[in-house]
Amino acid sequence: MLIYPGMTALDLVGPEQVFGYLGNVHIELVAKTKDLVRSDTAVSIQPTKTFADCADPVDILFVGGGAEGTVAVMKDAETLDFLSRKAKTAKLVTSVCTGSMILGAAGLLRGYKATSHWSVRDFLPLLGAELVVNRVVEDRNRITSGGITAGIDFGLRVAAQLRGEDYARFLELALEYDPQPPYGTGTPEKAPPAVQKMSRGAFDPLRTAVREAALEARKKWAS
Repeated sequence: MLIYPGMTALDLVGPEQVFGYLGNVHIELVAKTKDLVRSDTAVSIQPTKTFADCADPVDILFVGGGAEGTVAVMKDAETLDFLSRKAKTAKLVTSVCTGSMILGAAGLLRGYKATSHWSVRDFLPLLGAELVVNRVVEDRNRITSGGITAGIDFGLRVAAQLRGEDYARFLELALEYDPQPPYGTGTPEKAPPAVQKMSRGAFDPLRTAVREAALEARKKWAS
């Protein structure tokens, strides 16, 4: 599981909680260095491995999302190279939220169906992916999900692949995962116009930055 400055902690913690209940798994939190990684809400996470000492091969390669931190990683050659190398032998290449934009910047979603956080998912085709608007999207060994809270849905889908659907159902019950959102505005389609307008304004800077980073990454492939 890749971690990096400015990432969204829940993108990591949601699926990691599910993975931790699978039994007979070994989870590594991998970063450039062993220094504490500060998330976008000031929660700090301790890496367990660096790029240099990460095991090879890995069964599951995972990338969470964020905002400014994600854009920085989309432009970071060292991280993108690390992901490209690990993806060659990984059984599953996965992401939550805007983590798919990082996978895309590494060239790992070209020709695959994928999704991302609703605010930037329409840029996935710039990175060679086919956008599918769904909570979780599976295409061969690529699994991507929507934003932040969708990480638990994602984790349960991976659990079903690894341990079977009955075990995934058990985990859903163990986690008491029974979402009942108080306002029902969790997707753009469900939000009233005033909330949609507020959200567009809040996410416009991120959209601009992600689009520029996606176009920059695409130019590197063509060169």
